[in-house]
Amino acid sequence: MSDLFNKTIIETVNEYSAKDIEILEGLEPVRRRPGMYIGGTDETSFHHLAAEILDNAMDEAVAGFASVIEMEMNADGSLRIKDNGRGIPVDPHPKYPEKSALEVIMTSLHSGGKFSGKAYTVSGGLHGVGMAVVNALSSFMTVEVARDKCVWMQQYSRGVPTTPLQKIGAVSNRRGTTVIFKPDTEIFGERLRFKPSVLFRMARSKAFLFKGVEVRWKCDPVLLTGEDKTPVEETLKYPNGLEDFLKHRLKDEICVTPKPFSGRAELSGDRGHVEWAMTWLEDGDAGFISSFCNTISTPQGGTHETGLKTALTRSLRSYAEMVGNRKSAEITTEDVIGSAGIMLSLFMKDPQFQGQTKEKLGSPEASRLVDTAIKDQFDHWLSGDIKTADALLTHVLERSAERQRKKKQTETARASATKRLRLPGKLADCSRTSSHGTEIFIVEGDSAGGSAKQARNRETQAILPLRGKILNVASASTDKILANEEINNITEALGCGRKENYDENALRYEKIIIMTDADVDGAHIASLLMTFFYREMPKLIQKGHLYLAVPPLYRLAYGSKVFYAIDDEDKDRIIKKEFKNAQKIEISRFKGLGEMPPSQLKETTMAPEKRLLLRVLIPDPRREEDQHESQMTAELVEQLMGSKPELRFQYIQEHAKFVDDLDI
Repeated sequence: MSDLFNKTIIETVNEYSAKDIEILEGLEPVRRRPGMYIGGTDETSFHHLAAEILDNAMDEAVAGFASVIEMEMNADGSLRIKDNGRGIPVDPHPKYPEKSALEVIMTSLHSGGKFSGKAYTVSGGLHGVGMAVVNALSSFMTVEVARDKCVWMQQYSRGVPTTPLQKIGAVSNRRGTTVIFKPDTEIFGERLRFKPSVLFRMARSKAFLFKGVEVRWKCDPVLLTGEDKTPVEETLKYPNGLEDFLKHRLKDEICVTPKPFSGRAELSGDRGHVEWAMTWLEDGDAGFISSFCNTISTPQGGTHETGLKTALTRSLRSYAEMVGNRKSAEITTEDVIGSAGIMLSLFMKDPQFQGQTKEKLGSPEASRLVDTAIKDQFDHWLSGDIKTADALLTHVLERSAERQRKKKQTETARASATKRLRLPGKLADCSRTSSHGTEIFIVEGDSAGGSAKQARNRETQAILPLRGKILNVASASTDKILANEEINNITEALGCGRKENYDENALRYEKIIIMTDADVDGAHIASLLMTFFYREMPKLIQKGHLYLAVPPLYRLAYGSKVFYAIDDEDKDRIIKKEFKNAQKIEISRFKGLGEMPPSQLKETTMAPEKRLLLRVLIPDPRREEDQHESQMTAELVEQLMGSKPELRFQYIQEHAKFVDDLDI
């Protein structure tokens, strides 16, 4: 038997050889793994294709070579973006003389004119993959270039040229690049389409960000359905740039500072410049920061936002000290920024973004450069308008006092709760003080607990890891139950007491979620926990607080498609429906929650908008119509979990004939 086993392993290993090593060439990596380049294949990633082409046109405008950009949505689902810039070079490339520079840019990753800094001082497209990635993920793309008094055209499909570069005419007063493309349904599916409202907002934001450009928007009327109020045609040009952008965002908001603080400052060392427009709102919860770098939106912020926050906080503290306010040291960044409406736009050389989708700026020097540039300007603004500065300082100090008051309330509430409950050391509590909207995940083991702590929403989700399988309360004595550490940890964390001492108002969380591995051991632990709640806190279940998380057992991937299956039946269904019984599906079985990356655990099991929860319910014995079912439930729990093994054996004998599959 041993020899046969070893022989099988050797034969399996020998099957893995050089022929199994793939080399992906050209744009094939993009089509195989689009998520690496545009973040996925969802609606956001779909629209990111438009952003890549529009960003290239904006780079021409920011560099001073283009003044007009056109964006047009066509009825067939394609998009046309045109600029009047220099036009992509079409002469033969020195390294690949058989190809034009245009074809090299369109079919090769990491090619472009933005690496050396000679063609563009600042730009949004930095990695040399934007045009090529869009080309690879489009069913067709046509590029038309007007330069040197000639018009050239080349067509592509899924990253491959379908025509040679063709000279299609002569022009005397036209230049620039026109790109027409349609995203590939093989990558994104049949459902996704460009949304006029999304693209119009994208075009408008670019016009706001660079006041030297005019963006001409056009959309085929057949695409405007339902309540979509996107205009069919509009010329977008904003001479005041970010100030106009801020006014558009604020609409009817009441401001503490009626006149916004806005301006532009050069960065030291000839690194670029920064522009901003901001005001402070009476409604303290209406604040926002919209930041950009080289006209690229950075919704996750970054170092430029850090520099701005530091500058405003330091400057306002200095002003408070100058006017003799003793509470200046109590002002925090949150006090200053929380109620501010801020538009921030940085233009700098060689910015470092996090990821190809560029949602966060990571350039370390940006923080210092923006801090220095804005602080001096804010100092002058405050000292130049004493009335506005005093109103702002009063507003910020009121926010500071309110923050400190809430902090004391929280500390008092938590301190009293801690004294009353002696919260267990392994509990990673949530920060929200009230139970409304909160939930606690009871997980098996420190490994799963560590992943869950990283995946959770710290404000509303608490994690309590347990050590192994808890005591079976249905077969244990009262002394053992009272002495069991894990049971005491659960009781102390929930704070509501047990049995006749149960207090609904003292329950510290709205949902109690049992989260165990999707295997036999996990099911056993979940059964033990449900037995504990049924015997010790039945009212908690009757009130609808107890849930079971449903983690996936399998991850299935084929090309760009990824699905999660909760069991074998679900796996077979997905293979048949979503993958059409394809042969080379990557199937991974999760060994346990502790082996699952926090991002996947969050996506599949913990994020409220995506997860699947099963609510545990029991009949209420106080209701006459539920008394029979309540009695049956009690008998079943005693039979399966009680101290008499003969009852379990009897149950197995009676129900064995119904078992179709065994997980052993």
